[in-house]
Amino acid sequence: MILYIDTSEVRDGALEELKRAIKELVDFIEAKEPRLIAYNVYFSDDGTRMTVVSLHLDSASLEYHLEVAGPLFGGFVELVTLSAIHIYGEPSEKVLQQSHEKTRLLGGIVMVEPLHAGFARVGATAEQGTTPT
Repeated sequence: MILYIDTSEVRDGALEELKRAIKELVDFIEAKEPRLIAYNVYFSDDGTRMTVVSLHLDSASLEYHLEVAGPLFGGFVELVTLSAIHIYGEPSEKVLQQSHEKTRLLGGIVMVEPLHAGFARVGATAEQGTTPT
């Protein structure tokens, strides 16, 4: 599983246009990327920061996301300055390359933190998620 989080500073006066563009992007991604587990966008209370969080089953899902949505990122150049991309998990070399291409376009840095320990209950039923008695 790979957790991909990017944070951006919203350019002055761009918040409303950015919110409209993000809704269109989310609709596009939802329609085109059925393997993507979650794709969520958050704004700080003052509207100066945007955080995008996506959860992927594997690196192939993230590669596909960056291929499909990547061409649309250019539309955000005037709206945000990317601060950082944080990748939690073990991305492929292609994902790293794609992420660095995104930072060349929008700014920022790429940071990777491999999994040390943990588990995921994605797709677990309520019965599977209960503690045995």
